[in-house]
Amino acid sequence: MKNQPLVLVADDEPRITKLVAISLSDEGFRVVTASGGEEALRKAEEMRPDIVLLDVVMPDLDGIEVMRQLREWRPVPVILLTAKGSTADKAKGLDLGADDYIAKPFHPDELAARVRAVLRRAAGISPAGGMLHVGDVEIDLERRMMSRGGQLVQLSRTEWLLLQHLAANAGKVVLHTELLTKVWGPEYRDDLQYLRVWVSRVRRKLGSEPGEPGRIKTFQGIGYLLDVEPPSPVETVPQEEPVDERSALIG
Repeated sequence: MKNQPLVLVADDEPRITKLVAISLSDEGFRVVTASGGEEALRKAEEMRPDIVLLDVVMPDLDGIEVMRQLREWRPVPVILLTAKGSTADKAKGLDLGADDYIAKPFHPDELAARVRAVLRRAAGISPAGGMLHVGDVEIDLERRMMSRGGQLVQLSRTEWLLLQHLAANAGKVVLHTELLTKVWGPEYRDDLQYLRVWVSRVRRKLGSEPGEPGRIKTFQGIGYLLDVEPPSPVETVPQEEPVDERSALIG
């Protein structure tokens, strides 16, 4: 059992933590619970869980603040749990760096599947060593960092995993299905709209204007390529269609 992933669940509703603990234990996970944000931080530091499930609304520290402090220590995957289920709320949670977002009430089978998917994404891409330079952008694949113009750029875990896979294959076309499978998991291999949304976000982090492809080139119906060559002065780059980011509900 010690080799099974350890899940930390923080929620101030005992019935929720009990339901989650029973459901995930039945699926083979080890589970430890916390009744608030402060306790979650203490247990995370002590037990170093593989993934953390956080209720957004807690009486001491809310889930967003707990996630922020956790990420200062190490890049642990985080799934937010909340009673709010609107598209805007989900998009906000993901923008703030969550790996996934589950609205209450949820089915235990769905919860277990989402936990497995996030853990696969967290472990599925092995960083290649070295530094990649793309214009004024530096991508440090070993330290899992990106800077632009000498300034560190904050990336969510999903943004980093997507950029990392493109950077590890710089100059090569990476298929849609490969990106979706590597970053989100095989069950998402056909969700091209999610991929378009997250590529749009990474493009902006790389310095592209909205609607412009910048360094991430689109090969229609095939995939994407991270271009490390300087653009030709006579090159004409087609504009990208605008993307509705609120449709991206997978972190």
